[in-house]
Amino acid sequence: MKITQLNLYCVPLTSHETYYMAEGKTCDTVDSMVLQIKTNEGLDGWGEVCPIPHYLPAYADGVASALQELSSLLIGASPIGPEALMHKLDAHLIGHDYAKSMIDTALWDLTAKAANMPLYQLLGGRHTTVLPLYHSITCVAPDAMAAMARTAEETGIKQFQVKLGADSNWRNDVERLTAVRDAVSDSALVYGDWNCGASQLDATRVGNAVAHLDVMLEQPCSTIEQCASVKNTCGLPMKMDESAYDTASLLRAYELGCMDAVALKLSKFGGLSRMRQARDLCVHFGAKMCIEDTWGSDITTATALHLASSTPPQYLLNTCDLSGYVKPRLDATGPTRSNGTIKLGEKPGHGITPEPSVLGKPVQTLS
Repeated sequence: MKITQLNLYCVPLTSHETYYMAEGKTCDTVDSMVLQIKTNEGLDGWGEVCPIPHYLPAYADGVASALQELSSLLIGASPIGPEALMHKLDAHLIGHDYAKSMIDTALWDLTAKAANMPLYQLLGGRHTTVLPLYHSITCVAPDAMAAMARTAEETGIKQFQVKLGADSNWRNDVERLTAVRDAVSDSALVYGDWNCGASQLDATRVGNAVAHLDVMLEQPCSTIEQCASVKNTCGLPMKMDESAYDTASLLRAYELGCMDAVALKLSKFGGLSRMRQARDLCVHFGAKMCIEDTWGSDITTATALHLASSTPPQYLLNTCDLSGYVKPRLDATGPTRSNGTIKLGEKPGHGITPEPSVLGKPVQTLS
């Protein structure tokens, strides 16, 4: 089997509500780049990457240029066994992991389809079909955030990510975390997420003020060392996100004792190949994992679900139904949330076939 053509599509995804985050960051309408890898045997594979502006070193307009640069290594190559081919791509183009994540996902989809297996079978086998979800709450007034949490819990959600820092007022963040914690049941997990947008001082103030609550903090500051200092001062558990993106960063966070939990995201690690390695390392460390991506629709959601399903349940914190936060959906038959969980499908590959009417015409075709 040989790769014969690459088709790249751009699908604007609009959030059902605008997400407000620290430092003026927002997430409303974002371009998702969707890749189709076609072969001479009629099989195709699908990948997706949806970089949020000013979130990570990634942008949608860079995807086509990276794909053009890598096309000479892809076209004519065998797609089976993604890791060997991805190693060649890494040697040819250093960095640009977000663009490579889309390629890697499509290669894994093709490999699993060629084997006529669901993707999770190639990632270690299935531990569970039904996976726990968290619900992300935009950073607005405390009362409104509490109401959102109560509504989500009524649908079965038991884990809540509380966005913080939108107004750069640490006292307001204390109120937000307290309001959501009080609004949901005692057994629910609540954690406050600054997306790197807090100073060490302000994050420590918030941590000390809510230290008596059953809450967790997520990536308050821009460096691992600052996050470790906040945890050591207030004593609350810490979840790493933006600063955890490769083996070295995972090792550093573990050494500093600030990786009680960690968000593993496809576009941070450059795709499923490296993220599977990161997953196995976190299992060794005993860290709980949120297995997801930065943003996207059905392809990224399903791919993350396959890795989550092949992860031992005691190390899986949660996953995310990204396609449930946006419209349009790429594939209306893809997994959807139910009673606070999401169920994995059994089709070969990752199980997602985008609707042609949603994709429109390719923005780039290479053959």
